[in-house]
Amino acid sequence: MKNSRRKFLKTAAASAASFYIVPRSVLGGPGFIAPSDKLRVAGIGVGGMGGNDVRGVFQSGKAEFIALCDVDDSRASQVVNKMKKAKYYKDFRKMLEAEENNIDAVTVSTPDHMHAVQAMMAMKMGKHVYVQKPLSHDIYEARKLTEAAEEYKVVTQMGNQGSSGDGVRKMVEWYQAGLIGEATKVYSWTNRPVWPQGIPWPENKMTPPEDLDWDLWLGTAPYKDYVGNLVPFNWRGWWDYGTGALGDMACHIMEPPFRVLELGYPKSAECSVGSVYVGEFQRGFFPESCPPSSHITLRFDRPGKEDLEFHWMDGGIQPTRPEELEPNEIMGDGGNGVIIEGTEGKMMCATYGRNPQLLPTSRTKDINVPETLYRVPKGDGGHYNNWVEACIAGYGSEEFNRLSSPFSTAGPLTESVLMGNLAIRSYDYQDKKGEFPGRGIKLVWDGPNMQIKNFEPANQFVRRDYRDGYSL
Repeated sequence: MKNSRRKFLKTAAASAASFYIVPRSVLGGPGFIAPSDKLRVAGIGVGGMGGNDVRGVFQSGKAEFIALCDVDDSRASQVVNKMKKAKYYKDFRKMLEAEENNIDAVTVSTPDHMHAVQAMMAMKMGKHVYVQKPLSHDIYEARKLTEAAEEYKVVTQMGNQGSSGDGVRKMVEWYQAGLIGEATKVYSWTNRPVWPQGIPWPENKMTPPEDLDWDLWLGTAPYKDYVGNLVPFNWRGWWDYGTGALGDMACHIMEPPFRVLELGYPKSAECSVGSVYVGEFQRGFFPESCPPSSHITLRFDRPGKEDLEFHWMDGGIQPTRPEELEPNEIMGDGGNGVIIEGTEGKMMCATYGRNPQLLPTSRTKDINVPETLYRVPKGDGGHYNNWVEACIAGYGSEEFNRLSSPFSTAGPLTESVLMGNLAIRSYDYQDKKGEFPGRGIKLVWDGPNMQIKNFEPANQFVRRDYRDGYSL
C-alpha cells in the first residue's frame, strides 16, 4: 500500500509539472496570452499619431514593443530612440515575416491607403490588431477586415477613442429610456478639412528626402513622383491616399449616433459638394482631390419604422441651430458635433461623444437614468488599455466582450462613413462626353453585396486596385 501510494504521488506530481509547461497556445487556443506575460507588440507607423499609439499602448504597463516599422526615419526617430530594444524596420512585410514568432499584436498607424493590407497580413498570422481610423480606405477593405477578425479569432480595435468614453454610453442609456422618443433625423458636422482640398495635383516635383522611402510610402497607391507638402499630413486630401474630412473625423463624430441607434448599412446616399477656386478666381474641377466641403445624406432602413435620415456636413457647413438652444449656447463644441432629433425631444454632443446634453440643455440636470452599460476605466483615455486587456485575456473573454470598437462594430461604421465618399466620387465622375451623370441622383445601395444598384460607374469606387506587391 505504501509503495503504491508513493508511486501514485510521484506520478501525479510529474503530471502536474508537465501541465505547467504546456505551450500557452495549447492552453488557450489561438491568440491566447498567459496572464503572467506582457503583450508583445509590433508598431507599423510610429511617427506622428503612430507615436501616440505606441505610447498609449506602452503606458498600459502590460505591453512591450518588440519591433517598430516606419518608412520615414526622421518622423520615427523620437519613438525609435526611446525604445532601443525594439528592432527597427522600414518594410512592414519584412518585419511581420521576421517577427511572426516573437509578437502577439500589431498597431497600424499609417496613411489610410495602407491600413487594410497591413492589418490583414497581421491577422492572417493570428495577431491581434489596433488600427487607426478610418479602419480602411475602401468599403470593400472594411468588409474584409471585419470578416477576417472573426475568421482568425483575433482581438481588434479601431482608433476612435471616443467609443470608450462615458458620453456615448450615457446617450445610449438616455435613448433606451425614451427621453427623446423615436429618432427621426441625425445631423453631424465638422470644421475639417484643415489641409488643402479641391486643388490640382502639385507641379513641384522634388527629390524625396533621404530619410523617406517614397516607394514604400506609396505602397498600394499608383506610382507618382514625389512632390512637396504631401507628407506627412496633406495626403489626406488626395483620393489615392486619404479619405478627406469624412475619413479624418466621421469615425469620431458619427460613432455616437451610430451606436445609439444601432444602425447597419445605409440604403441610399446622395451629396452636394462645394466649389473650388484656384489662382485669380478660376473655378476648377480636380477629381484626384477631395472637395473643400460637402453635405452627405444617408438613409437607413429600420424594419417597422420610418427610414432614418442621417446628415453629414464638413468644410464649415453646419445645420440650422435648434430652437431649443439659447442664442449664446454652443452647438456641439463649435466646430464639430451631433444632434439627434426624436419624436419627443433632441439630444446633442461634441466630438468623441463628449458633453452629451438634452435639448433644451436645462433638461440635462434633471436626468436620473440608471447606468446599465459598462464604463471603460478612464473613459476615452482608457481606449488603448481596453484593447490591451482584451488581447491578454484572449478572443471570446469577458474583456473581449467589453471592447469599445472591435471590427464587428467599427467595420460597419467605417462602411457607412465611406459611403459618403463613394457618393462624392460618383458626383464628380465625368464620362467620355464630359458630362457628370452622377449628379442630382440618389445612389441606391445594396449593403450585403456592396453594390450600387442604379448607377454602375459608382461601383468602381467600392474597391480599388493595388500596385504589384500588395494584396489582401
